Amino acid sequence: MIPFSILDLSPVAEGHSISEALAASALLAQKAEVFGYNRFWLAEHHGMPGIASAATAIVIAHVGAATKRIRLGSGGIMLPNHSPLVVAEQFGTLEALFPGRVELGLGRAPGTDMRTARALRRNLEAGADSFPHDIIELQRLLGAAEPDQGLIAVPGVGSHVPLWLLGSSLYSAHLAAALGLPYAFASHFAPDSLMEALEIYRERFQPSAQLAKPYAMVGVMGVAADTDAEAERLFTSAQQQFINLRRNVRTPFPKPVASMDSLWSDMERIGVEHTLRYAVVGSRQTAAAKLSAFLADTGADELIISMPVHDVEARLRSVELFAGLDSLMQQAA
Repeated sequence: MIPFSILDLSPVAEGHSISEALAASALLAQKAEVFGYNRFWLAEHHGMPGIASAATAIVIAHVGAATKRIRLGSGGIMLPNHSPLVVAEQFGTLEALFPGRVELGLGRAPGTDMRTARALRRNLEAGADSFPHDIIELQRLLGAAEPDQGLIAVPGVGSHVPLWLLGSSLYSAHLAAALGLPYAFASHFAPDSLMEALEIYRERFQPSAQLAKPYAMVGVMGVAADTDAEAERLFTSAQQQFINLRRNVRTPFPKPVASMDSLWSDMERIGVEHTLRYAVVGSRQTAAAKLSAFLADTGADELIISMPVHDVEARLRSVELFAGLDSLMQQAA
């Protein structure tokens, strides 16, 4: 079995507070650690009432203090929003707090709308274009000090925090391959380029000081429950959230509903189902069959699961159920 990891956005559930969302992230990380998950990543999003992980490095520190062994990281930090020096200092600090557990996943999208991106003082014209150069600068800042180095990140220098490249397009596949970095593809919300991106990454990979051969992690949304019907009901929260995003309606993470029929149009349903077509939703048996097929198709080295479940106890149950899929997946294969 390949390793399983968790991607969390600290969802602010309808009827709950940001403090409760952040506490739930710590609980989720603790549960993931107990059940042997490999990594626990948090994602940078801004201006969204349903997501509490905007200050991503701080939330990673919060989760790190609640755990002992599981790897901690970002899925990801949107580098064009930030100075590489600031990111190096933040993740150098995290590595000093949690030695050997921290990694830095990087993306180039703003993680928000354009108005909020401007408020983040992001250079909208040049920010994404300078992304490859910013990655190289960040590697230098996190690496060993060089003779006569004028710019030093403290903490950061000598921490050697490993970098990952995140992406949802072919651009990211080319860049990850050229830089010799591990690659995480966001197939949980951008499925269309998945197979081609993986092929490009593997074919064009150039070994680096960090990585000798390609390593690809793929993302899915996952909701496991004791029955298919219950998992499908829980998943309506994510379906509602995607409709709200497309309508530019910003709300806390919605409660599940018995039926989506009255909440979306046929066109919205088709669009959401297309976007979420790799979602793994169901009982242990159903989830095992879906995951087995997906991993066989992608040949992924690792799977990272986003669990969009409103109720904390149901989310923790989903973590437990996914962790026990090994034997069922071997049977499905």
